[in-house]
Amino acid sequence: MDSPKVGILMGSKSDATLMRAASEILTEFGVSWEMKILSAHRTPEETRHYAESAEGRGIDILIAGAGFAAHLAGVLAAHTTLPILGVPLDPSALRGLDSLYATVQMPGGIPVATFTIGKAGAKNAALFAVQILSVSKPELRTKLKQYREKMRQDVLSAELD
Repeated sequence: MDSPKVGILMGSKSDATLMRAASEILTEFGVSWEMKILSAHRTPEETRHYAESAEGRGIDILIAGAGFAAHLAGVLAAHTTLPILGVPLDPSALRGLDSLYATVQMPGGIPVATFTIGKAGAKNAALFAVQILSVSKPELRTKLKQYREKMRQDVLSAELD
């Protein structure tokens, strides 16, 4: 694949299982990506540097998955104008509600698009990244239409036991 167009970031290694759903979707659509572990709290300087350098390296979109306080998406958004797609994760006793609130409650002027909690959120964030990229890549729009048609056919052909 070409140089990465989407950066997939997560706060810790334990988030990788859920965030792989994003990389799988991007791979399915032929969109290049890179995946990194960066923490808003434990690696703040490295996180800032990543956000500030991403555009210059050809990355167009950042997907950030984080649990607990979930500040990763917000920290990235503070340091770049690239679209940030936030995925709240659910490692805490609050089952991801704390992460959802932390991700969705961005101050006016520093947007983060926020998706559902967990694996479905990672999948939808990747699909949304493909939709954004499809604005300038008609071949991705065609693949999205085919993807949706396959989902439609899967529902219509489903049989009850």
